[in-house]
Amino acid sequence: MTTNSPVTETATDERRTTDGVRVIQDHQHTVEIVSDSGEGAQKCGQIFGAVSAKMGNGVWTVEIIPAEIQPPARSPAGASGNRIRIGTEEVTNWGDRTNVCVAFNEQVLVARHRLDGLESDATLLVENMWKDHRDEDIRAEWAAAMEELSGGGYRIVEVPMEEQCLTVVDDARKGKNMFALGMLCWIFDRDLDLAKEQVAHAFRKKSEAVYDKNVKLLELGYSWADEHLEVRVNVPTKHSAEGMVVMNGNQAIAFGAVAAGMELCAMYPITPATSVSHQLGEIFHKFGGVVHQAEDEIAAAGVAIGASYSGKVAFTITSGPGLALKTEFLGLAIMTEIPLVVVDVQRGGPSTGLPTKVEQSDLLATIFGQPGDAPHVVMAPATIEECFHAIVTARRIAETFRTVVVVLTDANLATGVQPFPRPMLDAAWMGARPDMSPVPEGKRPYEWDPNTGLSQRFIPGQPGGMHTLTGLAHDEDSHVAYASAINQRSSTMRSRKLAVLQSTLQPPKVNGPDSGDLLVVGWGSTRGAIEEAVENARAEGLAVSSVHIRFLSPLEPGLKEIFQRFRKVMTVEINYSDDPGEPFITDENRRRGQLAWLLRASTLVDVDCWTRVLGEPLRPGVIQDVIRTHMPEGGAA
Repeated sequence: MTTNSPVTETATDERRTTDGVRVIQDHQHTVEIVSDSGEGAQKCGQIFGAVSAKMGNGVWTVEIIPAEIQPPARSPAGASGNRIRIGTEEVTNWGDRTNVCVAFNEQVLVARHRLDGLESDATLLVENMWKDHRDEDIRAEWAAAMEELSGGGYRIVEVPMEEQCLTVVDDARKGKNMFALGMLCWIFDRDLDLAKEQVAHAFRKKSEAVYDKNVKLLELGYSWADEHLEVRVNVPTKHSAEGMVVMNGNQAIAFGAVAAGMELCAMYPITPATSVSHQLGEIFHKFGGVVHQAEDEIAAAGVAIGASYSGKVAFTITSGPGLALKTEFLGLAIMTEIPLVVVDVQRGGPSTGLPTKVEQSDLLATIFGQPGDAPHVVMAPATIEECFHAIVTARRIAETFRTVVVVLTDANLATGVQPFPRPMLDAAWMGARPDMSPVPEGKRPYEWDPNTGLSQRFIPGQPGGMHTLTGLAHDEDSHVAYASAINQRSSTMRSRKLAVLQSTLQPPKVNGPDSGDLLVVGWGSTRGAIEEAVENARAEGLAVSSVHIRFLSPLEPGLKEIFQRFRKVMTVEINYSDDPGEPFITDENRRRGQLAWLLRASTLVDVDCWTRVLGEPLRPGVIQDVIRTHMPEGGAA
């Protein structure tokens, strides 16, 4: 079967080559590669996504990671891999169901089937070595899985991956991922030379021999598909006139830290935040930066605060459990007004919870999880591109307002890969060096401006700036002070800064008409899925719009005015809320989504909510169904 056969048109969404290959025309398609942990499915997906992005497709990837570090082999719970959605236009979320799935065993394939993650006409390419395995139990598991899958209407193709890979490598577990990549490159007509460049980026640093074997496996998978497969998919590309970069959210955080002029990153390894430090470890030293791996989360916060106090630009990275440990030190930074940026890559909780799964359950803890009154800034980027720019913005706010700024991302943004326009770097992002000129005589370290709450930042060693730093209640001279009036004044000044910051913010933009029957409100990584669902619902004639909030403390201005133009307001979030109608749940005791709780308190609008904590990103089709069922009575049909 040749790869350049002439094509004859048979339908608007499908064509057939002269030698019988069906070519599906589609504006978007979703692919999954799943395996046991350690078989390289994630690397295969990362390379496929990067190649697709560089060819001009919109891309969004989501890692499929089991909750256990080393789950049992050949178990549905142990499915590990990557999901890649590619499109002709920009892709903003992982979509609904998968169209093509490559599975290294039938059990991980069954897992995706049980999660309702596969389209009814999906093409499933599954390793067939288990069909005739010498172990009778494994053969029985294969037969049971095939029986279960047979009711799904899928196109199942058995692929001899083990047999093929053993012609190149001695251990097929270290080769199937590149063989699978070759098959996908044939199916989606990916540029094989570009794929080899990405393979080189991943493996050539190990050795030339390792790179050569992986290229042979790639070519083997491509040629096997050319000889044996009968379906190809064409998702047209659209090249951008501007330069593009391709990265995940954690990489964007790292590059944003460099662009922001950060000088120190102090952290303790924690999933899913750790790879920020891995990326910084490769590049930070080239820009004079230091990555400090502390002995624990508490020490990481302390090191970052100490560096910032000395005049350096510092930040710390963590996830939910680590944020809890940093709490006391963050209170110290707020009391002493030492600038600090904190990145919290959210995951499922509580306690150890779901370390590898996405959730948005840290919002209220991030804003209110401090003893005493400790106002600070909380912001949440909505895209991978915004992860880059959020760090620049957070640094400027932290230093301008002498406060703590928490940047809330999540596992969906952290590991998802997306192309976006190459940022045009600006030296102003890095800010000025600390002012070490002598402090004017009589100037006090906390001489708060009565209107703004702002005061001059003193740097250790600055002539005339000597003072005692304390985490106790203090007056303008930084002297310990328990007097009622002083405590009231200092609390007012710390809070005033957030009001000043809010006065500089713009109201959020409404996606869709400015008024209607239903307004869907979201924050963080849900933006793409919400907006796709809203646009599809409007195409059905529903009067629905959406708003996405990026500043959560202080909240963006104008929300109440926006809400009042809609008959109903509802948040969509990845955290827990009670469903109305469940046993013992009343309107009074119902626990609501965290953003809904915050908006109800701040606007006094009866904001409803719909939330789920399934450990996976929200699907636009599911949100669309929710919109239909939550339209106020009498809404447009």
